[in-house]
Amino acid sequence: MREALLDEDNVQLPAWALKTSGATIDRQRTSSSYAWGGSWLCTTLGFLCAPNPPDNILQPDRTPADSWAFRGSKGQVVIRLPARICPSALTLQHLFQPAAAVCSISSFPRNIAVSGLNEEGKDTPLGTFTYEIGKKEIQIFSLKSERCKAFKYIKINILSNWGNSKYTCLYRVQVHGKRAVQD
Repeated sequence: MREALLDEDNVQLPAWALKTSGATIDRQRTSSSYAWGGSWLCTTLGFLCAPNPPDNILQPDRTPADSWAFRGSKGQVVIRLPARICPSALTLQHLFQPAAAVCSISSFPRNIAVSGLNEEGKDTPLGTFTYEIGKKEIQIFSLKSERCKAFKYIKINILSNWGNSKYTCLYRVQVHGKRAVQD
């Protein structure tokens, strides 16, 4: 597993996985959202328990209730970038505010594999790493890319979380790199 490059709160790298820049979620290749239903609170106040869409991970908002949860301890999200990018790093961000957060620490991603996808959906592995809950909220991981191979899609495959069998939460994902010369 790879180590984080930086553990700083101010990421100074170009971020391509932003909804405001045109990044979107490929919902057909992304895990289903987790519905929080079943509790007495959800039954009483149903509008508060609708699942957040995976698009939330593309927003710079850091509100605890704005995470995206998917069912189980394994899943994936595929991000369609606004341009073909030669990826160099991935940032994962979580909130360590147990009293305010909807998601518990046990639902944070643990082991993660990242790959670039071509237009036909063929995977090119870019790296695997572990999100460490004992470190800072923002962790940046180096990705490997052969001779600046560019991708329009990035797949983030959560291989495990920190123990929650019902759901896994993601707060914010950023993809860093350079725009390909030819788009």
